[in-house]
Amino acid sequence: MATRWPPLDIFHSLADLLTRYHYLMEDLAKLLTETRNPRTQQIDRLPTLDMLTLINDEDATVAAAVRAELPHIARAVDEISARFLRGGRLFYIGAGTSGRLGVLDASECPPTFSVPPTLVQGLIAGGDTALRKSSEKSEDSPEQGAADLAATGFGQNTNGEVIDTLVGIAASGRTPYVLGALAHAKKLGALTIALTCVPNSAMSQVVDIAITPATGPEVLTGSTRLKAGTATKLVLNMLSTGIMIRTGYTYGNLMVNVQPTNAKLVDRAHRIIAEATGVDIPTATKLLTNAGDSVKTAIAMQLLSLNREAAEAALTSHQGSLAATLK
Repeated sequence: MATRWPPLDIFHSLADLLTRYHYLMEDLAKLLTETRNPRTQQIDRLPTLDMLTLINDEDATVAAAVRAELPHIARAVDEISARFLRGGRLFYIGAGTSGRLGVLDASECPPTFSVPPTLVQGLIAGGDTALRKSSEKSEDSPEQGAADLAATGFGQNTNGEVIDTLVGIAASGRTPYVLGALAHAKKLGALTIALTCVPNSAMSQVVDIAITPATGPEVLTGSTRLKAGTATKLVLNMLSTGIMIRTGYTYGNLMVNVQPTNAKLVDRAHRIIAEATGVDIPTATKLLTNAGDSVKTAIAMQLLSLNREAAEAALTSHQGSLAATLK
């Protein structure tokens, strides 16, 4: 278990954060994600199939680590969803693999749920260049983390309440870039969430909600793109998908907000309409055209016997929720 951070009166300043960072560096080798895995110490001497079996055995432990965190993930989904319904946004921030996974999850929300790219945003230390070219030094600056978050306009509020949310992602739970961003978000009064793989980490102690799947030592010592990265991807999948379900962007398990922007997605849209309404594919194709390529509008038109304008108005009056519109 990592040593607890000294006094938790949160961050008085970024200079204070730097002081605490140097304290944390002394304990880096003791983190669960940095320790050596006794089960894989001889992995380079194994036949290839045995080597891969060992990696797979380690991967099989990840789902259980995530399951243990479901109550915290559920709380995060509910808290963020409530803020979404008031106009809030979700931001992910991280460095290296953690940052890339956050950007990936954010970038998949617009095509999957037809939400604007500003609704879920991913930030990575070193900027977009770091998505392809590693920029390890960038993660050591808490000031840059705060500045990058501030540059997005983070801190949107309604009636004086900040309704934006920041999820800081770091396998170790002590990345300075992420800590700096969390300090900025906390100062504004935003909802802050830590996604780490080290219980009782620095990040976990200073946020509103801590999600900490304890994935343990990696197959390759310290290579957190492996089990920790897998756990992070699983949690991010749950967060974004759960939030979209809670806020009406799906109908049952159907992606009714999908954008039919290529042949595969057009075909999927036709099948979704057919599944939801019971019509055949030719009828679904015509419905989608008449609905201006909106799957939800097409379904509402068919099931409520409405024209396009009336269906769009009905959806709008129910905040875009097809389930609520059809009740």
